[in-house]
This record gives sequence, structure tokens and C-alpha cells, in this order.
Amino acid sequence: MKHIARKRFGQHFLTDGAIIDAIVSAIAPRPGQLMVEIGPGLSALTQPLVERLGHLTVIELDRDLAQRLRANTQLTVIESDVLKVDFAQLMPVQDASQVGANPAARLRVVGNLPYNISTPILFHLLDCVHLIEDQHFMLQKEVIDRMVARPATSDYGRLSVMLQYRYAMENVLFVPPESFSPAPRVDSAVVRMVPREPALPIDVALLSEIVQVAFSQRRKLMRHTLGQWLSQRAYGGTFDVQRRAEEVPVAQYVALAAELEPQG
Repeated sequence: MKHIARKRFGQHFLTDGAIIDAIVSAIAPRPGQLMVEIGPGLSALTQPLVERLGHLTVIELDRDLAQRLRANTQLTVIESDVLKVDFAQLMPVQDASQVGANPAARLRVVGNLPYNISTPILFHLLDCVHLIEDQHFMLQKEVIDRMVARPATSDYGRLSVMLQYRYAMENVLFVPPESFSPAPRVDSAVVRMVPREPALPIDVALLSEIVQVAFSQRRKLMRHTLGQWLSQRAYGGTFDVQRRAEEVPVAQYVALAAELEPQG
């Protein structure tokens, strides 16, 4: 029976064979690797991935699609909202120290993320970034432009800072609307995200608050936003608030969070 795309799940199924081959080539799956696919849908990526891996774990919210996927004995199917999945529970090695000693035991995560919840998924995965080897996601191109944006550009913002703090990222492939059925009204792209150790250990929640306050009025100088926020905390450092938020590199936001953390 043909599956009708469900708008409430943000379903757009990839159908372009050349694009599928290019994505699989970018992911470069190898036999035996631990991989999780978010939103496998009609298995456009799932099948070529599992053929190379031997086994694949998939997370699918749509009950009908999950039932179809269970027919493939090489798949472990988790029928769930991905935002409720604890990725640490997908690891055969539960001891984080063992994962650190053996990077090959880390998860590779891939998927065609629903546009309506792509950002929450990215932040959800930040909580388990230490368990992940890399991530390859197809997203709305506009979102990826913001993820990889450099300072002093209009796309640079909170998403840029929070993700670049923990990942090296690159836009690896453009995907036009006609590559899907039904075709979305936006362009898509594929991003590669490779976790990296932060230069400074910080409270991520504090960094998030700093960045959120800084970009709350991005057209104004930060003295109107972050400057007042810092004054309320009796900050006596030298962070320059006579700038707009988009002019501040990631490293300077991180350094400010590190400076404030002992005070907190």
C-alpha cells in the first residue's frame, strides 16, 4: 500500500537516486559501525546504509512506517519521538570512560530531519555529543546556512554559536525541492557535524543564556541587552558590549561564559 506523506510529521520523502548516492558517499558507512538514522521514512537512505553496515538502528515516529521497517531483520526499529530518545541507551558500552578510550564505539547519527523540529533535535543531540562520532543531516538550507555562518554576517546567531562551540561543520551537498515527494517549498542541504572537544569547559546552560540575551535585540549594541545583564551580575571584566551580537566570535562568548562560571 502506498504511504501518503503526513503533513503533521513534516514528511517529504527523498526520491532522487543521484542525491541518495551522493549522501551515502558523504556518510561513507563501513561494516560494523554503530549508526542511528532519524526519520527513515520509506527507506531511501536506510536500504543503502544497512547494506553497507550490516545493521542499523532507526527512529521513526509514524506508526505505519515503523511497522513496515520491522519487516527488515537488519534493522532495530525504535517507534518514538526522537526528542524522547536517550541516545546513551543506544550504546552497547554504557561506561562513558570506555567510549572515550575507544572512539570507534561512538554513534554515527544520520537523517532527513523534519523541518518543523530540526532545531530542537540538534539541541537534544548536544546533550550526548560526547557519545557521537559524527552527524550527517539533511535540513532546510536556510537552517544550515545559520549553523555554519561566520561572525559579522546576517545568518550568524544563537544557533551558530551553540553548535560551533561543539562541532566542526560543513555544508556538503545542495538538495533541490524536486528531489523529494512531495516537493517542499524550500531548498535543502546536507550538513556534516563532527564533534570536537571545547577549548574551555563551561556550563552550556550559561553559554546559552548569554547568547540568547546577546541576540535578543541583534540590531542594537549589546550594551542595551547583554551589558545590562552583566551589570546585574556585577561583572567587572573587559568584555566589549559596544558591539552588536553578530560581531562577536564564538570563542569570545565561550570565554565570557568561562569567566562568569566561578561567579555563578
